[in-house]
Amino acid sequence: MSEQYKFHDKDGLYFSTSTVVDWVDIFTRPEYKAVIIESLKYNQQEKGLIIHSWCLMTNHLHMIVSAKDGFNLSAIMRDFKKFTSKEIIKTINDIQESRKDWMLKRFEYAGKYSKRIKNYKFWQDGNHPIELNTNELIDQKLEYIHNNPVVAEIVEKPEEYLYSSARDYIGMKGLLDIELID
Repeated sequence: MSEQYKFHDKDGLYFSTSTVVDWVDIFTRPEYKAVIIESLKYNQQEKGLIIHSWCLMTNHLHMIVSAKDGFNLSAIMRDFKKFTSKEIIKTINDIQESRKDWMLKRFEYAGKYSKRIKNYKFWQDGNHPIELNTNELIDQKLEYIHNNPVVAEIVEKPEEYLYSSARDYIGMKGLLDIELID
């Protein structure tokens, strides 16, 4: 994997994007969003993930993240994507999903030519991490993350979007525990 797609500094603060293959709009159903939220909570509690900002859109997840001392951010993100990939495929099969056949075929095809993939590939490769080493870059990415649902015309104000940390930054409680960036 290219060096530009790796988390280099174990103590660093990173902007990260995880994208569903073929930009499939899967996170339109609460069941799939719940898989992501529960997995992020688990990674916070058990694997040392620190979430500073996040936004789950219909087909991708933006975050500003770091790791607690003694934990490896690359390993956390790898395990998160591996687990959520399997859980979402399982959920597709378990619920009433009108797009089931179409989505499973897309994910199967995406993994067809990869030696690492057994059945389905859900996430695109990489997290496209950008180390946030200046206040200007931090502010830019924080604003970008929180304005994503506004730009997509899902909500009028960032804090109205439930699947984001924007509400945490105005003093409300969001779905995840957030370590605010000062």
